[in-house]
Amino acid sequence: QVQLVESGGGLVQPGGSLRLSCAASGSIFSAKTMGWDRQAPGKERELVARITSGSTTNYADSVKGRFTISRDNAKDTVYLQMNSLRSEDTAVYYCYSYLARGQEKWGQGTQVTVSS
Repeated sequence: QVQLVESGGGLVQPGGSLRLSCAASGSIFSAKTMGWDRQAPGKERELVARITSGSTTNYADSVKGRFTISRDNAKDTVYLQMNSLRSEDTAVYYCYSYLARGQEKWGQGTQVTVSS
């Protein structure tokens, strides 16, 4: 089964930018949908962005216009470009893979902290 490893998290000031990467141990070409979720302490995990095998994307309203998801199948990598970051974006960000019902997968997560 595909393994997902996130990287690129860290501390950034409000208004700053960060790019997250998700490296898959197996090919992501077969995955119907890839994406990113996030979870802040004491809160439920929420959808951030999704990208299909055909590169159709969708975003949570809270990040629309600021975040961009992309995928590079040749590199087995999914990216999340985050611009105009706000304190409320602070969370652990998880890479997500969907192949079929019952075959969903999340990575270990990478911490993003937006603070001055």
